[in-house]
Amino acid sequence: MSFEKHIRKPKTAAVQSPSSAFLKKAISHTASAKGLPVETKPAPAKVQLVISTSLVAKKRPLKDLNSTTKPVPTLQLKTISSAESSLHITSPPASTRNAPISTRAKAGLSTQVSLNSSSRLTTTASATSRQPALRLPSKAVEPSETTTVPEVVYPISPAQALKLFKGQLSDFEQGEILDFQQVYYVGSGLAKKPSVSTALPNNGFDDDRGDYKLVNGDHLSYRYELLGILGKGSFGQVCKCFDHKHKETIALKIIRNKRRFHQQGAVEIKVLDLLRSHDRDDRMCVVKMRSYFLFRKHLCLTFELLSLNLYDFLKNNEFRGLSLSLIRRFAIQLIIALKYCKSHGIIHCDLKPENILLKQANKSGIKVIDFGSACLETERVYTYIQSRFYRAPEVILGIPYTPCIDMWSLGCILAELFLGSPLFPGESEHEQILCIMEMMGLPPAPILAASTRKKLFFDSADSPRVVANSRGKKRYPETKALSSVLRGADPSFIDFVRGCLAWDNTQRLSPDEALGHAWIQEGLSKMQQVKVSRASETSQKSPKAVERKVSYSMYGSG
Repeated sequence: MSFEKHIRKPKTAAVQSPSSAFLKKAISHTASAKGLPVETKPAPAKVQLVISTSLVAKKRPLKDLNSTTKPVPTLQLKTISSAESSLHITSPPASTRNAPISTRAKAGLSTQVSLNSSSRLTTTASATSRQPALRLPSKAVEPSETTTVPEVVYPISPAQALKLFKGQLSDFEQGEILDFQQVYYVGSGLAKKPSVSTALPNNGFDDDRGDYKLVNGDHLSYRYELLGILGKGSFGQVCKCFDHKHKETIALKIIRNKRRFHQQGAVEIKVLDLLRSHDRDDRMCVVKMRSYFLFRKHLCLTFELLSLNLYDFLKNNEFRGLSLSLIRRFAIQLIIALKYCKSHGIIHCDLKPENILLKQANKSGIKVIDFGSACLETERVYTYIQSRFYRAPEVILGIPYTPCIDMWSLGCILAELFLGSPLFPGESEHEQILCIMEMMGLPPAPILAASTRKKLFFDSADSPRVVANSRGKKRYPETKALSSVLRGADPSFIDFVRGCLAWDNTQRLSPDEALGHAWIQEGLSKMQQVKVSRASETSQKSPKAVERKVSYSMYGSG
């Protein structure tokens, strides 16, 4: 679907999809040093990869080497008769040895393994249809002995990896690799590895903050190829990687090498594993953890790779508000996710636009991510949680919290998607509570009575301590109305947001109540009509088509 019609101001505003880097044109290998003529026309997609110690005058038909289903070379011994072979290949520079996926893609080359003139294992690049090819002319010589050509089939054992790629492994890695049962990737020979020293943090693999030093093209756990960084936070880093075992691109979260982050990482794994085990059909709009492992003292978690987050979505549209119809699609999926979490006693604790990702750049399907601050309702660890703009008043006031704090965050997020800017933009925690009171009035007396931090924000008479922010602005209770701030919005939408922002969490909308709200029910009804209409059109085109059931839980499939 296109998001163009869902940007409120101006009407012609269109979503700018995240810019994708176009592959650079492949650089032709220089043949002048070896006296190799360069063929000016593009080489055919099918080429023959054979080695000969003697050259014959007659060329044989090209053999299709691209028919293999595995993009990674294999470790097999193939014997070729010199008398029957022809040399019809391009000799690449040594820098392409064990080239990573990213390098091969940028160069527009597919790779196979062969022996060069000095009988060393190298990577031979066969040019794609876009690349001119370098070819050696055939020369007639006498037949000689046969040549054995090794090909690498992954996974390989550590012993095989040491034999084939010892020159690319550091002294530390040559010992470390023996602890792994299988090897899928050893890193690009061009990747600069961190200096290994016992005098440096974590033998030189970490910076002073405890973050792992990332190097594009290097390996993680001898399986994942690092392609780039996706984000960084207090917990650590998230990077984009290629999984050489399953041949897919994934997101990999690397937790900081600090004890408290290891403990919280263990809680995150427990929560994600619980969510994954009860969502086999992937309908609950929460991110799916693929696996987790420990590598060089860092806890690592792998996830499906999603698209941009809702903050960047707003940013790409110059922070113009979205249409209520699109906001409602997002809201339904968020409620489904929160209902699912609550049913398993899970509190997200950090719901915000940055932690809500589109599944695809041009679709309205979303997923909630980052359960790094999450906890079980019966095992609450921290008291200082949630990002400030989306922090519930009970957290600020030091009152025990429940899953209701996620519904407060939901109300703040939906208002922000409509406005294009935060609803409560406090510069500090003190101003944050003033922002809330400015629009929602003073907290009820029972709330203040239960507060353990009341003295920070209220005087002895329970009157708010009004302070100016960095711009000299002061905020006073009940000087703004939610309806005036959300002017132009459907009254039903305003009522929904107000229900999420009740001071008393027992009076706040629960996920079940939110699904039954008139604004959400109107959206579900329209969604059902669209699905029935599409099913009807499909059945008319195809008599065998079966009308699918309509359920709100199916909504996130787009």
